[in-house]
Amino acid sequence: MVERPPSGTIPDEPGSYQFKDGHGRIIYVGKARSLRSRLSNYFQNPVSMHPRTAQMVASAESVEWIQVRNDVEALMLEYNLIKEHRPRFNVRLVDDKSYPYLAVTVADQWARARVMRGKKNKNTRYFGPYAHAYAIRDTLDQLLRTFPIRTCSDNKLDRHHKLGKPCLLFHIEKCSGPCVGEITEADYQKLVDDLCRFLDGETEPVLARLEQEMASAAAELEFEKAARLRDRLATVRKAIEKQQMVADSNEDFDVVGMAEDEIEASIFVFFVRRGRVTGRRSFILDKVEALSEAETIDRVLEGIYDEEPVQGMPKVVLVPKPSSDADLYSEWLSLLRGSKVEIRVPQRGQKRELLETVTRNAKEEFGRHRLKRAADHNSRARALNELQERLGLPHSPLRIECYDMSHLQGSDYVGSMVVVEDGLAAKKEYRRFKIRTVEQNDDYAAMEEVLTRRLTNYLVDREKPVSERGKFQYPPQLLVVDGGKGQLGVAVKVVEKLGLSEEIPVCSIAKQFEEVFVPGQSEPIIIPRQSEALYLLQRLRDESHRFAISYHRKLRDKRMTKSVLDDIAGLGPARKKRLVKELGSIAAVRRADLADLQQLSWLPSEVAEAVYNKTHKVDQR
Repeated sequence: MVERPPSGTIPDEPGSYQFKDGHGRIIYVGKARSLRSRLSNYFQNPVSMHPRTAQMVASAESVEWIQVRNDVEALMLEYNLIKEHRPRFNVRLVDDKSYPYLAVTVADQWARARVMRGKKNKNTRYFGPYAHAYAIRDTLDQLLRTFPIRTCSDNKLDRHHKLGKPCLLFHIEKCSGPCVGEITEADYQKLVDDLCRFLDGETEPVLARLEQEMASAAAELEFEKAARLRDRLATVRKAIEKQQMVADSNEDFDVVGMAEDEIEASIFVFFVRRGRVTGRRSFILDKVEALSEAETIDRVLEGIYDEEPVQGMPKVVLVPKPSSDADLYSEWLSLLRGSKVEIRVPQRGQKRELLETVTRNAKEEFGRHRLKRAADHNSRARALNELQERLGLPHSPLRIECYDMSHLQGSDYVGSMVVVEDGLAAKKEYRRFKIRTVEQNDDYAAMEEVLTRRLTNYLVDREKPVSERGKFQYPPQLLVVDGGKGQLGVAVKVVEKLGLSEEIPVCSIAKQFEEVFVPGQSEPIIIPRQSEALYLLQRLRDESHRFAISYHRKLRDKRMTKSVLDDIAGLGPARKKRLVKELGSIAAVRRADLADLQQLSWLPSEVAEAVYNKTHKVDQR
């Protein structure tokens, strides 16, 4: 563990600090307005620190710092060091996929338009990124009728130049034929410049030029040329429609949406230039370190603008939550842009609606990301093997059961059991429990009742022939309870009482710090944040919580909607619905006389009398 430097040696100035392990590798990089004040926070009692921070300090052997002149320099130094060294205790913001760009090789003599992914090249203009390659290929196909620049490779260009014959694209008017001298270099460069301006959002000059050329061709009775220009105008307008208009034509801003849990966050960005969405991008942020919402926004901003977007820096960045230091990050982005950049949270109007749209995209992307991980067999195998290793289980837990409780001030007390088999949710095995013996708010007693009922049923079932066994015939190879040491103690008590402690291992997972507790150990097992094992336990815990709450709400809604007409002999759902409809309301049924009810030809007299007695509380003793 790193020793605390003498306080007098740490400057009370801005800077960046680096924790290093015993091999001299940087494992964490931070920044501070005051290095002395910030570093002192790392040398307190580890019990009072966040577990991930305590783990980082325990792993470090030394700490160094670099003093700078101001906060912005500290910020820039921090993210440059993170980018260079990729410390394992710093958050990581990575693309969850390789997005396609529309690239124009402006440095070539005859610039080429193409769809590209991966590393960007110098002297190439990039537009996007786009969500799907097919979308940008379709857009490019439309634009080539108006801006017929080449899309062929250099080899193909040389081959047709030597042959003296153009390819098919020239004949269908999707290439201007530079390989055979059908266009001058100056005119070709004008096509390239027009295409780049169009993709940058300057669409009005292109539309005006095409309309003027079409009108001129028609006036000169060149109707075939006018028809071709009309078709080009239509394809350009169609391409413009794909660039969603979301603001005034003079506005340049980026919109950042976010969805997160305790381990990761999904980030989705819309790049808006001249009022149009010219690109979009998503990231997954791995929360290796403890982050508040404001600090998460800080890391997101650092990750997005680690490299300047191909669209250039925006004037405004719209974020879902305030940054921990909006002035500092605004000053940093302003330096990158060369003019003022504002960071703000939109509160109302069109931009607020756009932020909500981007946030929905982030949530959907996060859902897809989690499903992809959950469905991946290799990750499931790693998760089960790692659980076996870290929890000291005798076998890989192919069947895991997780339990949770739900209630509202002690009413409608319910428990849930969700099951994972081979790393996948086995929803047919899910079970719900309505608590029978607990009268008040006591999660421990409720948990004891649920586990006792479930495991007692298992003991009964295993004594029966296979054909007669019920829904609790399979034992869990790992029993998980939602909570800390208290809930774990209840689970241990139940399995020991039923003589199953040697057969069924148990653990608990506490939501606050994602700590896993096992019997016989006072300290929690800290499973690495990015491990598949922790992800599986977290998903299982969240699912049990959701399942319990959904059952609780169902019972509560049923109780709240129970009416005086329930439980009347002969008055089923159809008759009850017709009675309320014909009289107007349940209150009208309450006011109705016995004679009024008996006049309803479809309602038997004995049922009408039963309704009257129930609604008027007639004593039938």
